[in-house]
Amino acid sequence: MLHYEPKDLTLPEVHKLLLGGVGPRPIALVSTLSEDGIPNLTPFSFFNAFGYNPPVIAFSPSRRGRDATLKDTYNNLIKTRECVVQCVTYSMVEQVSLASTEYPPEINEFEKSGLTPIDSDLIKPKRVRESPFQMECKLIDILSFGSAGGSANIAICEVIKFHIAADIFKDGIIHPDLIDLVSRMSANFYCRARGSAIFEVEKPLLKKGIGYDMLPSFMKESHVYSANNLGKFGNIEVIPTYEEVDIFIREIEESNIKSFEATEEAFFRYQRHNKYQDMLKVVLYLSKVNHPKVKTYLELTAKCALENNDINFAWKTALFTGRIST
Repeated sequence: MLHYEPKDLTLPEVHKLLLGGVGPRPIALVSTLSEDGIPNLTPFSFFNAFGYNPPVIAFSPSRRGRDATLKDTYNNLIKTRECVVQCVTYSMVEQVSLASTEYPPEINEFEKSGLTPIDSDLIKPKRVRESPFQMECKLIDILSFGSAGGSANIAICEVIKFHIAADIFKDGIIHPDLIDLVSRMSANFYCRARGSAIFEVEKPLLKKGIGYDMLPSFMKESHVYSANNLGKFGNIEVIPTYEEVDIFIREIEESNIKSFEATEEAFFRYQRHNKYQDMLKVVLYLSKVNHPKVKTYLELTAKCALENNDINFAWKTALFTGRIST
């Protein structure tokens, strides 16, 4: 590990560490109006949601690092106390990057970026047509944390109206593949939140998992299971009994057919295709001929089932591993 205290670093060095380690960060594309009615459109990646009753979001129009001056968004919010906050998607990210340019206050970033302004319903700042998720907001407060370059100003806003494209919903939720969000990383890096970048982790909100500490020792001592695997094993409420394991193994054995290929080569072929049921059939055959790697192959099978969200199959296979190794 490297160890730093901010007081020993330059401001750019601290900034780079935060941008690299705190991410991916959602991007708020914020539209405001000056007192004179001049539109401003700027992205901020220090942004998130912080409550939903009422719905509260916050972003940071921090002071400029080079000269500690205040940004147009901050000045406009102080005067008008209204803004629209939009999400940023992959199809508009280059235009949003253009909007981040430090133009003078009299310049309209809608025109510079080519993004399309449309009327809001309850406030004066315009919405961005290209964004599928738009929030009309009223400023609650701005908290300031210094007057030097890079000092944070946190704009806390209440969402008073949502505008959301109907086609980004699937089964009643906004689906990552359909909204296609992007987020900021360090330097010039962005992250696209869709496809293989998306995965699911079951939330333990409606149940109490047994926890990591209750896992059998032989599972925690495995060289096959990762810490993530063990965490997922710990999210079960009740460990299967060995009687259930015996029934499970017997059913797998009885499902074998004469033409079934039970070789190491077949095992790894099944593994590549996530066919953990067939992997287990191979291992059960190898166990009958006292193959030296049966324990490892059983753990690989349980791991494959676990990573394909078949928790019951994974647990029973893992427990069978403990039975044959004792």
